[in-house]
Amino acid sequence: MARQYACRTRQSGFWLIVLVLMALVTPCRAKPLDTLRYSAGEVIDDSRYQYYWDLISAALDITRARYGRVTLVPVSERMNGDRVVNEIRSGGRVDIMVRATSRKLENTLLPVRIPLDKGLCGYRLFLLRSQDQSRLARVTSLAGLGAFSIGQQDNWVDVDILRDAGLNVVTANHYEGLFAMLNMGRFELLPRGVNEIGREYSVFKTRYPGMVIDSSLLLYYPLPRYVFVPPTPEGRELAARLEEGLRLLQANGEFERRYQSFKAAVLAGINLSGRRVIRIPNPYLPEATPLRVPVLWDTLSRELGPRR
Repeated sequence: MARQYACRTRQSGFWLIVLVLMALVTPCRAKPLDTLRYSAGEVIDDSRYQYYWDLISAALDITRARYGRVTLVPVSERMNGDRVVNEIRSGGRVDIMVRATSRKLENTLLPVRIPLDKGLCGYRLFLLRSQDQSRLARVTSLAGLGAFSIGQQDNWVDVDILRDAGLNVVTANHYEGLFAMLNMGRFELLPRGVNEIGREYSVFKTRYPGMVIDSSLLLYYPLPRYVFVPPTPEGRELAARLEEGLRLLQANGEFERRYQSFKAAVLAGINLSGRRVIRIPNPYLPEATPLRVPVLWDTLSRELGPRR
């Protein structure tokens, strides 16, 4: 009997060790079911995505009676886009993200195909050094733009879009490093969405006083930003809820009200009139992109002028 007891004791100890090891290697998902975790950005005080998270929160709130209460919770660690994708895929510390879409991303995560900023991010202005402004002012075509080197972060889909258009792209592996590289002349132009450039200029102009916003050109390519969730049964349920919520916000006018307020804020102090518009295609859009649904898109490209 003593031998049997000792044997059972050793077996219990063995399984306890196994359970402990499993706990150490199994991804931790100890979050309440009423929260969704997201990355607040790549750098401290990164407010570029606040509009999107406020809109997503409204979509969750308007569907609360049917699906229950869910709260969006930012994680403290700063992450770039690739890191966020990996966290979502692996069941890690992030559950949901907002990002410009591509075929590659839609093959990895599940998109809700409603452009949260109505494609505004695809309208690009240029940051550059003041000594290059007069040279850029003479550009009237895509061929002329090809004479300049253009900076981008290496994991952005824009890299491939711009290179496919024949442009010379120089990459950096960190968001803030782009502004330092521009200042050092590592490249000549840094195209940023009209929804981003005003804030970025105000943040970095003190550090790099020679940096200015170009006043002559606007580059456009379709670049919708979606909300993405895991390609799991739970993710599909969440995607259905988010789509329902966003469409309810469209139907009652709240989506448009929020968008117009966002657009007015980001364009404050930015003069778009009189710019020459250069349009290029985005070959990396999935076929399911709702390009032919006018209500989902901003009309800025039609308002600004003819193609160059």
